[in-house]
Amino acid sequence: MTPVLIDGKHVAACVREKLLAEIAELKSRGHVPGLAVVLVGNDPASQVYVGSKVKACAELGLYSQKWELPAETTQEELVDLIHKLNADDRIHGILVQSPPPSHIDEEAVVLNIAPEKDVDGFHPVNVAKLVLEDATGFVPCTPLGCMELLKAYGIETAGKHAVVIGRSMIVGKPMANLLVAKNANATVTIAHSRTKNLPELCRTADIIVAAVGRPEMVNAEYVKEGAVVLDVGINRIEDASRPRGYRIVGDVDFDSVKDKCSFITPVPGGVGPMTIAMLMANTVKACRQQVG
Repeated sequence: MTPVLIDGKHVAACVREKLLAEIAELKSRGHVPGLAVVLVGNDPASQVYVGSKVKACAELGLYSQKWELPAETTQEELVDLIHKLNADDRIHGILVQSPPPSHIDEEAVVLNIAPEKDVDGFHPVNVAKLVLEDATGFVPCTPLGCMELLKAYGIETAGKHAVVIGRSMIVGKPMANLLVAKNANATVTIAHSRTKNLPELCRTADIIVAAVGRPEMVNAEYVKEGAVVLDVGINRIEDASRPRGYRIVGDVDFDSVKDKCSFITPVPGGVGPMTIAMLMANTVKACRQQVG
């Protein structure tokens, strides 16, 4: 079987293109969607992610603030900043880059972000709205991007069996909720490190979402003929043949799996580009809901 490669870069570009009209309409009424991105510490990967988000704002004409705080920033200082951003009418979305330094209680930080500005979708109010299928809530950007990819490629979810490998609050659990919702109507199994006979279980899936954080774990043994495979993983593995000494791979062993799939996302270039695109979409949505 020759699979269709799901082009996340193209779909992300389409999402951004659609946002431009909405942003223009908001600006015509005097409102510019605004995003504040807060980074604590100097983790190189986090710095790259934050830079990409600020760049995306500039490209779409959104207002943005980038706060780079030293690693020794206290919990109280971080929470004080969040309260200031909650009260800033120019800011419609707030994102604190994860992971913060070990002395920061990330859950407590999330609780201090106003739910209406929680464009990451991690606040308990937004988690509840996802479960309740309340469209005013915010959904974590990566699973939301996965759903957008399925929609863009006309991949049917109703009545299909989806196996989500991973149970994090960032991807696995919200992904399962999105797939089981009434507008998707999939039958969903959440698998994880304690799941028995995982390859056998995955072979019953019409759709596999791999979000387990283990490089190339999902191989041909996990996939039935004609399955759809969405690879959320981004893993760096050593490769002396590459100029940088490493390469980026997903949670799926692409070469062993691709000939069994009907659709598959590559890494990089699949799910990854969708995360920032959906962050921009959530920020515009937050602005629209706050200004009326």
